[in-house]
Amino acid sequence: MDGVLEDADRETEVAGPPELPAGYPPVPEPLPLAGGAGAVDDHTHLDHLDDDAVERLLGAAAAAGVPRAVQIGCDAAARAWTDRAVRRWPQLLGGVAVHPNEAPDLARAGQLDAALAEVERLATTNDRIRVVGETGLDSFRTDWDDEAARRAQQTSFAAHIAIAKRTGATLQIHDRDAHAEVLDVLRAEGAPERVVFHCFSGDAAMARLCAENGWYLSIAGTVTFKSNHALREAVRAVPPVILQVETDAPYLTPVPHRGRPNGSHLVPLTVRVIASELRHDEDELVGILSQSSEYLYGQW
Repeated sequence: MDGVLEDADRETEVAGPPELPAGYPPVPEPLPLAGGAGAVDDHTHLDHLDDDAVERLLGAAAAAGVPRAVQIGCDAAARAWTDRAVRRWPQLLGGVAVHPNEAPDLARAGQLDAALAEVERLATTNDRIRVVGETGLDSFRTDWDDEAARRAQQTSFAAHIAIAKRTGATLQIHDRDAHAEVLDVLRAEGAPERVVFHCFSGDAAMARLCAENGWYLSIAGTVTFKSNHALREAVRAVPPVILQVETDAPYLTPVPHRGRPNGSHLVPLTVRVIASELRHDEDELVGILSQSSEYLYGQW
């Protein structure tokens, strides 16, 4: 496997690549446009950028064979930006939510219900917002011994599940160091029709459980990290039809660019490691990913 990762490190850059914002890694060799549609970045955050930087990054992503992305906004400003952005840029569909780490603060301030109502309003009134998320549980950044904070996250997560059911949106789950608790809430509330575990970080056993329930796993650049054998094992444990690929940009930049800002144009680095693990041709895998994306989110 180390040899495969070293190959990814030697990725050939595109001749005459698009101009990128300062600090971003170059565009790698593009993915094939399987069926003409190309790959999808299942989860990205562009709301921290100005319009010129967004234009450049979307152009670079298209040059890399990734002409579509799901923009996620999970605080008040990002939700409003996402609502506008998906109307402006046809390359983007949107998702909105209250981030689990924000839920306890909003609950303490008596503002959680209003924020949840805004999530539902946006998911109902903008037909290009197709995702409720990222929502879920996080015991890494929230003190899990704080019962009120834990309860606020659980209440918020359950409310998002209900919103996804009412609106018909796909649910994208944030699960950080809370695998068992997330599964408990999903079972208790009943999962909506379409569920994606954003930045999946579980083991092979959890991956198989998700597959049995028809839940999708979105794989980030962390799969390229040489130490992350467990995630590569999880990828091998499930059929590729339930996989998605994401950046979580600007975070989780894949090898060999760790430490630099991530962008949708780097999806090929992640796809190539997954294709190697599954022993699939790139064009075959891109076709599978594209079809699954359209099942989850519809046409762009």
